[in-house]
Parts: sequence; C-alpha cells; structure tokens
Amino acid sequence: MKKLKYFLAAFLGLSFSFASAQTPKGSVLIKNATVLTVTNGTLENSDVLVEDGIIKKIGQDISAPSGVETVDATGKFLMPGIIDAHSHVALDVVNEATAPIVAEVRMRDMVNPYEIGLYRALAGGVTISHAMHGSANVVGGQNVTLKHRYGSSNPADIIMQDAPRTIKFALGENPTRVHGRGKGVQPRTRMGVEAILRNGFSEALQYKKAWEDYNSASSQKGSTAEAPEYDERLQTLVDILDGKIIIHCHSYRADEIYMLINVARDFGISKLVFQHTNEGFKVAPEIAEYTMGASVFADWWAYKFEVYYSTAYNAAILTKNGAITSINSDSAELIRHLYHEAAKTQRYGGMTDEEALSMITMNPARQLGISDIVGSIEEGKQADLVIFEGHPLSVYAIPQQTYVDGVKYFDIEEDKDDQRLKVSPTDMVEPIFLSEEDHRCLQGVELNFSDISETLFNTNY
Repeated sequence: MKKLKYFLAAFLGLSFSFASAQTPKGSVLIKNATVLTVTNGTLENSDVLVEDGIIKKIGQDISAPSGVETVDATGKFLMPGIIDAHSHVALDVVNEATAPIVAEVRMRDMVNPYEIGLYRALAGGVTISHAMHGSANVVGGQNVTLKHRYGSSNPADIIMQDAPRTIKFALGENPTRVHGRGKGVQPRTRMGVEAILRNGFSEALQYKKAWEDYNSASSQKGSTAEAPEYDERLQTLVDILDGKIIIHCHSYRADEIYMLINVARDFGISKLVFQHTNEGFKVAPEIAEYTMGASVFADWWAYKFEVYYSTAYNAAILTKNGAITSINSDSAELIRHLYHEAAKTQRYGGMTDEEALSMITMNPARQLGISDIVGSIEEGKQADLVIFEGHPLSVYAIPQQTYVDGVKYFDIEEDKDDQRLKVSPTDMVEPIFLSEEDHRCLQGVELNFSDISETLFNTNY
C-alpha cells in the first residue's frame, strides 16, 4: 500500500509538471529587412524586436537587449507566419463516420506533435494550421488550431490554447454518399442534409430549455427537480447556437451554400465560415453579408462531378464583394506552397500584394478568431514570422527561417540533408496495383465504396 502511495504521488507530480510546463518563447532582433506588415504597409530597411515571444518594437536602428540574438536580414523579406485555414496535417484518420452528427468528438485529442508534415509546413513558412475533422458527416467533430512548435519537449505545445473552438460541417456528396447510399440512413439527398441540420438544432434548443427549466426550478427552496441527462453531442450544438463555436463548412455548390446561410439565419448563427466554396463567386454578396467569409482553393476544381464548375477568379470575386477570403491547402504537400497559391490571385484577379498576402495571414486568422494576436506584424502580437529570400509572392521565393513565438523552428542553413525526407507511417508510399489474379478474385464481388474510401481515397475534399 505504501508503494502504491509513492507511485501515485510521483505520477501526480509528473502530471502537474507536464501540464504546467512553459510554452517555449523566444527573443530575437531581425534587422534591415523589408517588412511586409500586411496591415500597415511595407517598411523598407526596418527592424523587428521580439521579446519573450511578443513583437515589442518595429522601426529602424533598434539595438538588441543584452543576450538577444541579432539576425541580419539585409536584402530579405520578413512577413507574418502563414496560416492554413484548412489542413489535416498531424492527424491520422479524420472521419468519425458512424452518424450524420458526431459533434462530440474532438481532433485535439488525437494530434501527433511529431508528424514530419509539421516540419515540412514550417519549411514553407506555415506557423499555424487548422486541423480539421473530415467531411463524412453533416455535423462532424470539433477541429483544433495548431501552433507548429515541432519538436517541443511538451507535446501539448502543439495546441494553440488561445484559439476559439471550431467545428466541421459538410454539405453535398460526402455525407449523402457515406450515410444515405452507404448505410441507408438520412441524409441521402441535399434536402436530407438540410433536414439533419434543422432537426439537430431544434433538438438542441429543446435540450437547452430543459436545462434552463431545471436550473430555474432547482434554485427554488425545497426543490426536488431532477437534472436532464447530460448529452455532449447536444451540448456542443447548443454551444454553436450560443456563439461559442465557429462553424467551418465543407461546401461546393452555390445552392447549398445559400441553404446553410438561411439555416444559420433562422437559428441566429453568425459564426460561419465556408470551406472550399468553389461556387462562392455566385453568392459572394450573401457570403460577405451573413458569414465570416470563405476559405478557398486557388485553382482546384473538376476533380469530381460535384465540383465540376468553378473559376480561378473565385477568390478575387469574393474579395471584391467584401467577403473575408483565405487560400487554404487541404493538402500535406500544398501547405508548403501557400505563398505561391496566394500569388495566383494576382494573375487571376489582379489582387494587390496586401490583398494576396492577407489571404494566407490576416484573413485566415479572422476566420479562426485569432486575428487579435497573430496574422500581421504589429507591436503586441505573437511573433510568428518568416524570413524569405525574395518577395514571398514571387515564383522564386524561398523561405529561409521560420519563427513561432520568437523561437526559430526552421532554418534553411541548418536543415539536415534528410530532415524532410522522413516518411510518415500513415503515408501511402507506393501506388496500389491489382494483379490479374486479384481482378479475377474480385469479379462478382460488390465493394462498398464508403467502407474502403477511408484508406484508399481522400474523402476530405
């Protein structure tokens, strides 16, 4: 018994030290850079002083405090850390595809802080990503915003604790295929998707009222009121209705985008961001008026019938109509090239440097509810910074150093030869080929696409 007490005491002490460990914060002076602030123009030959992870001073001829490293960025460009509003990096299986609504599951509990994709993202200047649930469900799981503190001694550092809660919704083909065609349950059509949403929110309102009635009754003297049974799924829907969670919704077609806008308006929901949004240009004024904007691909479409129609001018049209617009990757590869993706809006839409850079910095920060602390180079904000060789919107741009909270996590001069060549255990490294014998064995066998899509196909688009 005495040994057990010692064990428990040691375990509790270890747990406390782990939970209370300080998130790494750095101090550095970056001198003589062309500073792309995003919000306050371009500052030539300027310095940025970072102390304890916070941007303390921006100007010229700043002297480094004692013990603070100085980095000479003469001839180089300094910009805010890039933010990817739609990613699955550091996640394994992302779809809890067992019901049309699975709001109770949380991606933050299943993040791999040692995923090599995080380092590759840092090599592309990405300091924050929005790790999302998949699109198999009408109401999917809760997402998590990650700070790319790759290799930190405390795995919990990967979670951006000061970011608001977000959740994944999905419209159209994915939930109707997985549930309607795959399992014979609602939704099978886009009408069914809307019904799932309206019925779910209506049930959540009843659940909320039951708790309000109980709390009111239990406060009375001599009350014998019994509490309703707690339901994490319904409580999460209540939190959405109460504005505590931001919806990020997988969407393609203009009709379903407008449908969700109407559902949100009917239930008083204003914290809504559309993801992908390939036909967003058709309803750009409505997106601008009623939502927190759209996070889009620069030029992806026609990879399946549902998304046959779009345009490379989508981001520009949304922006010109006043919609907060970001460019995302939804890809462990493309995440390293988001500055190139942003530059495409200058070729297709004539976006200014500030508008294009905003699509991978301030605008995704606004959509994630973190624009007050990241997304631009301003005094008082967290020091997520990237030094580029060449303007980041140039096709020749090369990230040199990437800082998160003032700590350098990537340096091209210190990058080991094989660092980015590590293989993730979840990556498919060889294509699947079926032999003639395999084909013969499969003849006459009915395959359920929804059962194998998790492992053979990317269903997150």
